[in-house]
Amino acid sequence: MKKLIIGLLVLTFLASCSAKKNVHYQNKQIEKTANKQTSGNYTNYTVDSYIQRFKGIAVAEMNRYGIPASITMAQAILESGTGKSDLAKYANNHFGIKCTSDWTGKGYYKDDDKKDDCFRVYKNPEESFRDHSEFLKRKRYAFLFELDKDDYKGWAKGLKQAGYATNPKYPDLLIGLIERYGLDEFDMPEGAYAKIKREDKVLSDINKNIPNEPKKDREKNATPIIAGDNYIVQQGDTLYNISKRFGLTIDELKALNDMIDNTIKIGQELRVKK
Repeated sequence: MKKLIIGLLVLTFLASCSAKKNVHYQNKQIEKTANKQTSGNYTNYTVDSYIQRFKGIAVAEMNRYGIPASITMAQAILESGTGKSDLAKYANNHFGIKCTSDWTGKGYYKDDDKKDDCFRVYKNPEESFRDHSEFLKRKRYAFLFELDKDDYKGWAKGLKQAGYATNPKYPDLLIGLIERYGLDEFDMPEGAYAKIKREDKVLSDINKNIPNEPKKDREKNATPIIAGDNYIVQQGDTLYNISKRFGLTIDELKALNDMIDNTIKIGQELRVKK
């Protein structure tokens, strides 16, 4: 009898383990295919209808953060295949943004850089466009928000420089789409005051998301490094924070140094006195 009871317990344990493994497998399969249950409910866009559908939210995001609407639209067209990619159709993900450690939403799994890469799932395409703007509010993209909001060429090159894409032709692809479809007609210039106000808000938001420096690093960087009338660029510097430190506008700082873009390098000397 004892052997029979032990045998039954072992069988029960094995059955339980098998059931758990099966549930885990099923859950993974459900996660991977959940959004495909809505297959057939997506819109089959042409390029023109895609642009008409999403240009409004691209303009709204431009006015909020300063990302050229043409850049947002070109990236969406390129990354989503004009809304025809599986990510766009089944996950409402129009920019190919992957799950990160701070992402708390659902995931869509597909093989990409590695097997079963996790991509963000959105309730609707508009949510994807808004999250694209939020995603760019990271330290490595901060310098882009100092550009004019109609400088689509600067943004296209800057996105590649900041590591948004690995394709060396990424800027050319974006610029090509913008000029082929006249997407720059959605971009609008802004006055100097409006630009400074926007930069202040966006860069302040970005800085809030940066972990505090260790105390010894704060003390080390507390005093600006000056050589005569020049400031020596340090790690983490942007034209924005340098200009604020010395009571200049970005345009004044660029004029003092005969700069044609916002690119700076560690160790570079910048004239900071008029």
